[in-house]
Amino acid sequence: MSCRIRILCDNSAGPLSGTLGEHGFAALVQQGEESLLFDTGAGETLLHNAQRMNVDLRSVEQVVLSHGHYDHAGGLWPLLQAAGPKKVLAHPDVFARRYVFREGAAHSVGIPYSEDFLAGLGAAFSYGDAFREILPGVFLTGEVPRLSSFEEGDAGLFCDLAGCRRDTVPDDQSLVIVTEKGLLLLLGCCHAGVVNTIELAREKTGVGEVYGVVGGCHLAFSSQPQVDATIKALKKYKVKKVSPGHCTGFHAAARLAREFPGGFKPLQVGYLLEVE
Repeated sequence: MSCRIRILCDNSAGPLSGTLGEHGFAALVQQGEESLLFDTGAGETLLHNAQRMNVDLRSVEQVVLSHGHYDHAGGLWPLLQAAGPKKVLAHPDVFARRYVFREGAAHSVGIPYSEDFLAGLGAAFSYGDAFREILPGVFLTGEVPRLSSFEEGDAGLFCDLAGCRRDTVPDDQSLVIVTEKGLLLLLGCCHAGVVNTIELAREKTGVGEVYGVVGGCHLAFSSQPQVDATIKALKKYKVKKVSPGHCTGFHAAARLAREFPGGFKPLQVGYLLEVE
């Protein structure tokens, strides 16, 4: 069965005329005749880019939220307004309060709408923290155990305005697609860590080979040792396709381009990946 991934929102736009970039992420996943939307971007470009790419979001029944940050869930409001009610799959903690400390100031980065408000617009939330199949051969990781010693997460995220309680983003989830070439991972931000996520996917599916890693790897805020160890692990897995975007960061993406010259392709709005 052929799987198609089309990037609708990302930090940069590709060569498709008229598409726009924003700090956010959204991808349309089509598996056979079924489809889902993985994240919704920050809310400024989803509908515009979908129209430019001739994507009818009214036909998409399921929306998956990788975690509760505005740049992944901010587009849910305009999506519901324009495309009608949707089933929304998410972790139970997706509406937790979130703050980031950058340059000495705190900024709210949580979902900018309440659960009741979105439900009133037609969002039917389905909460879960366990690994589950959501389309044939497409799985949602659920909560990812933090087992690797080097994936430390983003130290600038907190659950309170005082910056006393660090937010490890326990609701972080990714998509795992089982293909004939191995596992294909679609990442929103991957706060849980790329290697932690891969290990969970291999354990739960029983598939050892990892074909590709696509999406936000959240290495922009990681230490150099973590970037080094992540690249070493990806090489150990013999990953064939590496397409980083969104929160991966320029320097980490440049390293990945150098280390995976035959399989590297930067993520942009309009990017299309099709795999059997």
